[in-house]
Amino acid sequence: MISRIIAALCLALALTSCATKPQDNRPQAWLKPGVRVTLPAPNIQPAISQQQLLTATVKGKQQSLLVLLNADQQRLSLAGLSSLGIRLFMLTYDANGIHTEQSIVLPELPPASQVLADIMLSYWPIAAWQPQLPQGWTLRDQGDRRELRDNQGHLVTEIVYMTRRGERQPISIRQHVFGYQIAIQHLES
Repeated sequence: MISRIIAALCLALALTSCATKPQDNRPQAWLKPGVRVTLPAPNIQPAISQQQLLTATVKGKQQSLLVLLNADQQRLSLAGLSSLGIRLFMLTYDANGIHTEQSIVLPELPPASQVLADIMLSYWPIAAWQPQLPQGWTLRDQGDRRELRDNQGHLVTEIVYMTRRGERQPISIRQHVFGYQIAIQHLES
């Protein structure tokens, strides 16, 4: 049961990319079929430390996973936990690339860069993404939304935010091309 939940959620989180390593150790991700982008550097300021319950909806089915997200000027780390609090995986993205530790080996799990693409689209500033985007693609904040559009103006990814304690936090990610949605519930520390 746990392995099916993890596999489905990670697939939903990750359909946007494929793990490859460019020469500078920065991973690449698919934005849509045939269009790949190098992820921004893993550093972010101010630092982020979040506990989140992610609920992915794919083809009418929902799966949930508890995640611990930490990012600062040196690295981004993401730990996935089962509903019982058992660590299932740990991803670290730093200057040396992506490092993955899996407590439970699941062949269905996608490459780590797939999970990171949506997280980084949600949290990293637009200025960090602009140089990475393919020619003609745009990433814009419009009120409580962030929209990623392809070179023909089609909406690819839409992120909705709320303001909590003066901070803008993502509450949903909708990937229109790959057809999934992720609801993000922020948990208190």
